[in-house]
Formats: sequence, structure tokens, C-alpha cells
Amino acid sequence: MHTPSSPSVYKAHDLVGEDIDAYLIQHQHKSLLRFITCGSVDDGKSTLIGRLLYDSKMIFEDQLAALEADSKRIGTQGQNIDFALLVDGLAAEREQGITIDVAYRFFATERRKFIVADTPGHEQYTRNMVTGASTADLAVILIDARKGVLTQTRRHSYLAHLIGIENLVLAVNKMDLVGYDQAKYEEILVAYQDFAHNIGIKHFVPIPISGLAGDNITTASVNTPWYSGPTLMQHLETVEIDISAAQLRPFRMPVQWVNRPNLDFRGFCGLISDGQIRPGDAIRVLPSGRTSTVARIVTLDGDLDVAVAGQSITLTLTDEVDCSRGDVLSIAGDPPEVADQFEATLVWMADEELLPGRPYWLKLATQLVSATIHSPKYQINVNTMEHLAAKTLGLNAIGIASLTTDKPVVFQPYEQSHDLGGFILIDKISNATVAAGMLHFALRRSSNVHWQALDIDRDAHARLKHQQPRLLWFTGLSGSGKSSIANLVQRKLYALGKHSFLLDGDNIRHGLNKDLGFTDADRVENIRRIGEVAKLMTDAGLIVLTAFISPFRAERRMVRGLMQAGEFIEIYVETPLEVAEQRDVKGLYKKARAGVLKNFTGIDSPYEPPEAPEIRVNTVATSAEQAAEEIVTYVLRHSLLAPYVDGDNWP
Repeated sequence: MHTPSSPSVYKAHDLVGEDIDAYLIQHQHKSLLRFITCGSVDDGKSTLIGRLLYDSKMIFEDQLAALEADSKRIGTQGQNIDFALLVDGLAAEREQGITIDVAYRFFATERRKFIVADTPGHEQYTRNMVTGASTADLAVILIDARKGVLTQTRRHSYLAHLIGIENLVLAVNKMDLVGYDQAKYEEILVAYQDFAHNIGIKHFVPIPISGLAGDNITTASVNTPWYSGPTLMQHLETVEIDISAAQLRPFRMPVQWVNRPNLDFRGFCGLISDGQIRPGDAIRVLPSGRTSTVARIVTLDGDLDVAVAGQSITLTLTDEVDCSRGDVLSIAGDPPEVADQFEATLVWMADEELLPGRPYWLKLATQLVSATIHSPKYQINVNTMEHLAAKTLGLNAIGIASLTTDKPVVFQPYEQSHDLGGFILIDKISNATVAAGMLHFALRRSSNVHWQALDIDRDAHARLKHQQPRLLWFTGLSGSGKSSIANLVQRKLYALGKHSFLLDGDNIRHGLNKDLGFTDADRVENIRRIGEVAKLMTDAGLIVLTAFISPFRAERRMVRGLMQAGEFIEIYVETPLEVAEQRDVKGLYKKARAGVLKNFTGIDSPYEPPEAPEIRVNTVATSAEQAAEEIVTYVLRHSLLAPYVDGDNWP
């Protein structure tokens, strides 16, 4: 059994007893290394962390006391029981024997402080590995010596490389279970080298270890005389982390908030992501492009002459410029880019598939915008690096796609700046994080396509028609009566002299949307297109009626967001499924029940009823004629179809 013997590990503890102030000063100036342990299931990640904590002898005092007490209580002495109890303690985050979240642990040696993230190995929790890796300087990729390189080994290695972790350790674990066989170790090493080369990993440090027995963790093991490299702890203590690179890049600071405690002070607060700044430096506010000069660098400890990447500061400027949360301050002569269309790598982290065309919140630094993801260009096979055709992305899939934001964002390619190039996608309904992404570049059309100013605008079209444009959005199950009621409403509007147009779901699929099927992704694209068409029609001053199942709240909400306040009128044609199925005018429910028609709403595809529609029509208790009259009455009562007033008095 391996026994730790490095005396340097204990010197800090001796200093604690002799001079606590000296110890705190020494501890304060130690460098910090953040690293993760990752790999496939049961490769020994938690056991390795337990060994590092135990062998470093820097476990919290209450943990040590508990270990000693338990050891005495059960009458067992020595290292084995202490280590077993510690590993057991690390299992607090485990449920049914598997790590389901990222467990962070802090420990230190005389030379360095460490924060280690124990990430789960199961494929369904790959998203947790991405979370842990997002702030790591180094990744320890474990391989079970008995199993070799597995799919999850490749996936975690690829993700670590993709996220930009340059320091990789290949820890071939459980060498004790293969008899410390050098040939087995070298076989694994060759297999991993081939894979690493294919994905662009230029350098990694291989170490044969046993987390349980302690081989090559803190001291060299007598069981591997054929290995002459560093122990894992030696490498962790000495690996160089380049913290100066960020300081050499041009100055960037995403604004977190504006501090204005009184009329005489207005400061812009944030964390410097890149570069350095001094009073007197010329800066630029993006995306507006306005310029000013730094007056002061304010901190709780007083003003600074210079601030560098990694510091949280407040800047005051010599001019009153418009700047708020989400803006980015940069050095004036070398600003980052601003765009609204990009190519990006996506790591999909949700159980529900990516739905191209559906709007998600995109959070990039302090910027929060609405973004639409287009169909992936391809998905990446992590085993072969092959590019696979894909219409969507499922859980843990990695793909390349284009995306569009609803307004320009300040960015840099991820390889240049993790802060201004890395983003997350958030579901607008559940607020769950569904993906992590890395921006590659802005699409050329982003800078080549501009809005053209038109002399005849939507207000002019509305005045000509003597009406206010509106979108009456009918939604409900197939067979609920949407088209019938919408048709009657249009007839009544026509009788009132109103200019309207009815977009019907079936009719649209004969032309504009004939290329779309009925998968969730195609349904999202179907409604996205209709929403854009409806918006153009309201810009022309029309009252637009749409009769679509539109099963998802997210897309109905997206269309509402396209319209001006008060223009979107959601009409829920409420009909129980059993009633709609009894009607079955088109015979679709019969086909769906027979399995002939797939992805049919209400049978094998969900319908999400509106939660707060402007109008709710119950077709069981109300006829189509009554429903149409009720809708028109509602519209008239709320003066939505009164003559358009914009400073003019019309007859």
C-alpha cells in the first residue's frame, strides 16, 4: 500500500500552529488552480478526489475529527478506514450510486490552492460536465485501465478541448486491477493519442495511477518502475497557468449595472474580462459606438491607477454617455464586433430536442437577447469526428448551427474571448438552460443586409384603410372549429367595410409551407413563417385572421412579440379532445389512432392550451355563428376596430 511521504505537504500545518497570521499571508498569495475530473462512468473520479484530499492532509478539521472518532468507535486503526470514510463522505451528492451534479471541493498544499469539480460520468449528465469545465484551467480525464478509451472518454475530451482547456491530464486509473501492466497502459496511450490528434489536442500528460491504492498520486509508486514522469500532485502543483494572456488583450468590460447614488456620481460597474485600463484612456461604448474618456477607476479600497483582467471595478467617464447593463466598454481604438447573425457550436443540454425556429433567450456576458436557431448544418460524431446530417439536436449532441438575434450583440469569437464568445440558451417558458454555445464568427449577411427606410409606412397604410391593424390568432385542436369560426368572423368584418385577410393552416401548406411536415421542429417553423407573414400584412394595415393549431405556447408567444402592443388577439377555440375526435371531419383522428398518421396533435403530439387568451370560445356550448358574433362584439366593444387616430380627425 502506498503511503504519502512528501514532507512539503505538512509544512503549512506546522505554520498554522506557530503563527496563524504568517500562514494566512502565505496562503493568500498562493496561486489557484481550478480543475475538473471527468471521464466515463465508474472510472474512479470521486475516489481519486478522496485520495487527493487525504494525501494532501488539508481536509477540514471537522472532517479529520470525525474520521478519527469513527475510526476509534469501530475499533479500526490506520489509513484504510480513514480513506474509506472520506470517500464515503464525498458521496453526499450521490443518489443510487451515481454522481448527479457537480461536486466542488477545496484543498491546498504548500505550493498552491485548488478547486476541483467532480463531474458525473453518465451520458445523460454530460451537461453537468460542461458546467464544471466552463471555469476550469485543467482537466483530469480518467480512464479505467480495464476498459480503455470509451465513448464518454472521447466526448469529455472533445468538450474540454472545445471549451478551451489547454491543460489535459490522461489519468489511466485502476492500474492495480490490471497488475500494473505496462503494455496495457501503452495500448491505452496509443489509442488516446490517435483520437486526441484527430480532434486537435496538441499536448496532454499521461500518468498511470490507482486512486484507491494511491499509486502515483502524491509520490512515485514502486509498482510502476517503468514510469518516470511526474505524480499527479506534482503536475497539479507545477503546471503553468497563463493568467497574463487576458491582460495583454485589448480592454473589454461588460457592464453589469450603473451606479448612481447621487447626481454627482455615475459609475459603470463590471468585471474586466480582457486587457487593462487607466484613467485618461479613450473608451468606446458598444453597441452604440459612442466614445468617452476614463476619469476614475473606483473600488471599495480606493481609486486605482490601473485595473487589469479579473478585477471588478467601477469606471467613471468624462462625458455623460448613454450606457446601461448589457453594453460593453472597450478600448476606443480596438473594439470588438457587433452583429446579429452568427455561426456557432452548440452543446445541447436539455431532454427536449432543439426546435429550429423557436426563440430562446441568449445570454452572452451581461447581454440578454432573443435568439432563433436555424436547422443545424451538421452534428458531430464524437467517436469518429464525422459530420452527420441533422435537422435538430438531442440531449448531449454537439452540432454546428447558425443563429439570429433580435438585436445586435457585442461579441468576439470564442477562441479570442471566452467571456464575449461563450453563451447559454434559456427556454423562455421554463427558464431552464437548454444549451451552451461558442460563437465562431458573424455571418457576412449580418453586415451586408440593412433595413431600408420606406416613405409609406404601416401608419400610412392604416390611415388609408381607416382601421387599426390587428392579428386575430385562432388556436385549438384539429376539429375544434377554428377555420369555420374565423371564416364567419371575416365575413362579418367584410360587411363592416374592414380590410382583412384569412390565413388558414391547410391552405398555407399547399404553397408557402408545403415543404414542412408535422414534426415538432416543422410545426415551429410553420408558425414562425406564418407569424412573419402576418406581421407583413399588419404592416400593410390589414386585419389578419389565422386559423392554425399552433400547439406550442412558445411559438404563440413569439408571434405576439412580433406585433406591436395590443395588436395580437389570441382566441382559444376550446373543444375537448373527445368532442373533436367525434367530429373528425377530415378523418385525421381515425388515421392517427390507427398509427397511419404520426405526430398528430392531441394523440401523439402535445397541445399546450393558452393560459390567458384574450378570447375563449367554448364550441360545445356555443355554435360557430354565436362564437363569431361574440368575437366581433368583443373586438368592437374594446374599440379595436375604431378608425385609426394619429392626430387626424376622420369623418
